[in-house]
Amino acid sequence: MQALITGGSGFIGQALCPALLAGGWQVTVVSRDIQAAARKLPGAVRVLADVEGAHSADAVINLAGAPLAGRRWNDAYKQTLRESRLRTTEDLLAWMETLRVRPAVLVSGSAIGYYGPCDDTPLAESAPAGSDFGAQLAADWEAAALPARELGVRTVLLRTGVVLGGGGGALQQLLTPYRMGLGGPIGDGNQWFSWIHLDDIVRLILWLLDQATLHGPVNGTAPTPVRQKDFATALGRALHRPALLPTPGFALKAAFGEMGQMLIDGQRVIPARAQGQGFQFLYPDIDNALDQIVGDQAG
Repeated sequence: MQALITGGSGFIGQALCPALLAGGWQVTVVSRDIQAAARKLPGAVRVLADVEGAHSADAVINLAGAPLAGRRWNDAYKQTLRESRLRTTEDLLAWMETLRVRPAVLVSGSAIGYYGPCDDTPLAESAPAGSDFGAQLAADWEAAALPARELGVRTVLLRTGVVLGGGGGALQQLLTPYRMGLGGPIGDGNQWFSWIHLDDIVRLILWLLDQATLHGPVNGTAPTPVRQKDFATALGRALHRPALLPTPGFALKAAFGEMGQMLIDGQRVIPARAQGQGFQFLYPDIDNALDQIVGDQAG
């Protein structure tokens, strides 16, 4: 079985590639920087500069996209966010159309930003799209992938929450201030924080490859979202550090604009479809997840 991955050298991709290899897949990653990707990935992974170099695939996993977090969303970076997602997805669809034997499945990335800022309402996959930039970005990314259905390719739209894992991602940026005792909630801490352990998002992707009748949107989040203040407390507890110093909302908005507002608003997202089809999470609880990731670094 052959898997083709875009964005395979990113945070999720670096964990996904060895998991696919362990499952007997042959793995090809498409990356603009072949040498950098090859340094990050197992030697058995084939790395190509563009999708045209691949002649077939049984499954395609589309994770490409410039990072949402850590940068101010000015007009130039908004365009980068859009082009890095939409152009890659459009190139994949154009490539699929040329194939005599097309992939059985496309798992295409999206984000829970699709739902826009929300209150306490739990958001399953049937919830409507929001209207802010993040929501429009996710909706357009999904729309770029959906024509794969017309090519006979089962298409899953994976709306991922904040992925927590060691060695990278959002959590890595928080560890230094928390270890110094300077961590705490964002804003008033009452907003919802929808997260997933890195191991579970990898397992979910592998599971989706095998679910022959499952298509459309799937929320890639743990079943127990928490309020931001509870996440801060849990991370402080895992590190044996206080977590009492909030990051003021106005400071986030001043530094990051709309991206900062996204962190302040939050969303309560539920993985209704995955759970309804029997997917079992290894880390449904935030304390267990953070203990596994950083507990051994808490000293």
